[in-house]
Amino acid sequence: MSGRGSWTPEPAEPSDVSVSDAGATWRHLLAETRRALRAAGMPDLDARRLVERASGLEGGDLLMHLDEAVPRRAGAHLAAMIERRAAGEPLQYVMGRWGFRRLDLLVDHRVLIPRPETEQVVEVALAELRRLAPDRPSTVVDLGTGSGAIALSVAVEVVTAHVWGSDVSPAALAVARANLAGLGRPGARVRLVEGDWFAALPTELAGEVDLIVANPPYVAAGDDLPPEVADWEPAPALVAGPTGLEHLERIVDQAPRWLSRPGALVVELAPHQAPVVSTAARAAGFSQVEVRPDLAGRDRVVLARR
Repeated sequence: MSGRGSWTPEPAEPSDVSVSDAGATWRHLLAETRRALRAAGMPDLDARRLVERASGLEGGDLLMHLDEAVPRRAGAHLAAMIERRAAGEPLQYVMGRWGFRRLDLLVDHRVLIPRPETEQVVEVALAELRRLAPDRPSTVVDLGTGSGAIALSVAVEVVTAHVWGSDVSPAALAVARANLAGLGRPGARVRLVEGDWFAALPTELAGEVDLIVANPPYVAAGDDLPPEVADWEPAPALVAGPTGLEHLERIVDQAPRWLSRPGALVVELAPHQAPVVSTAARAAGFSQVEVRPDLAGRDRVVLARR
């Protein structure tokens, strides 16, 4: 989604044209989309992105075509997206795709929306993988792969990495497989498997994994979540249990059996969980445990080495 953060379109002309009117231009429909979303409390940026999606044009390309007539099918698609977004559905689901690092991922209600915090998890994981295996093939496991954001990013950005992505949800794996299908040559180094955390992996991987990465559910039951999250994103991928630590503690406890020496575990968590998970990692036998921040400076990643 390059260029989206740097372009602001010319002020749209006032218009009474509906998104369903024949002969409307993209300029008119951009104005109408803004009006409709402002009435629902949504930002103008969302309007621009929906128009980009409907038109197939981004940034300066849209700017150059603002006064062209809108094809009827594109106008109908835009009208449907406006209705969904105005009802509160997350922009990422409405658009059906979202950028994550170098990837353009399919995303829908079967998977969590890829977030900037998880991009930082990948950054930590990649640095650790390059430390562990700077000049040889490596084995990486992404537990709870969801859309495949972490697993596919590792495969694309480290050409010597062989990646396993597991998920207990067949629906989530269907999304990951769709994203894998569009990955090209790096996809040959990715395998997706169904199962509950480590149970999805072949036993011969035990003791052979260089790096384990996980972004498990870590919300506690009863925690307040924004409506855009609670009402739309898959609860099993968000809520771990009464404490929110259930999956984190299980992963930390079982990871040493699967890791080589040296090897490392990288997990995403909520800031307040970092001390508990760090203590659990030391108790599990990890010799070095570090907490890394996200881009907002909040504790977001535990890195444990053995």
